[in-house]
Amino acid sequence: MVMAEKEIKVGIGDMKFARGDNVVITYALGSCIGITFYDPLIKLGGLLHVMLPARVDPNDPKVFKYADSGIRETLRKLTAFGLVKSRTVVKIAGGAKMFEMKGSGNADFGNIGVRNATMVKRVLMDERLRIAAEDIGGSYARTMLINVSNGDVIIRTVGKPEKHL
Repeated sequence: MVMAEKEIKVGIGDMKFARGDNVVITYALGSCIGITFYDPLIKLGGLLHVMLPARVDPNDPKVFKYADSGIRETLRKLTAFGLVKSRTVVKIAGGAKMFEMKGSGNADFGNIGVRNATMVKRVLMDERLRIAAEDIGGSYARTMLINVSNGDVIIRTVGKPEKHL
């Protein structure tokens, strides 16, 4: 009998992680960014779904909602479970421009996807983590999942072929 893999769903502004034969999945990555963290030696994988670039209010308990606090908290938790940063494989997806802001003057101000991607990359660089693959931008939503048994990251988009990062 083959053991079926368990699907663990990650909501917006949340993070989940698993070991072994599990799939961690998040839906509706529009301007949001999905970030997978995977340690191949111990088969530990996590997926973070960030909504905004920076946590402005230090008392906001929703740390995973923001790129800056979310990435750091995810690393803190995964490290406690044995993740080693030097062997961690990081992949990112999302950061789409979902709608056009008219008359704002600053073209990128309304593009939260670009601001999210910029912050995610900055924080990962500060944490000395290299992005192994990415599927960023465009104007469409994505579903992102990581197969924790082998580290495979799959991006699904309506009307497009499945992409392996």
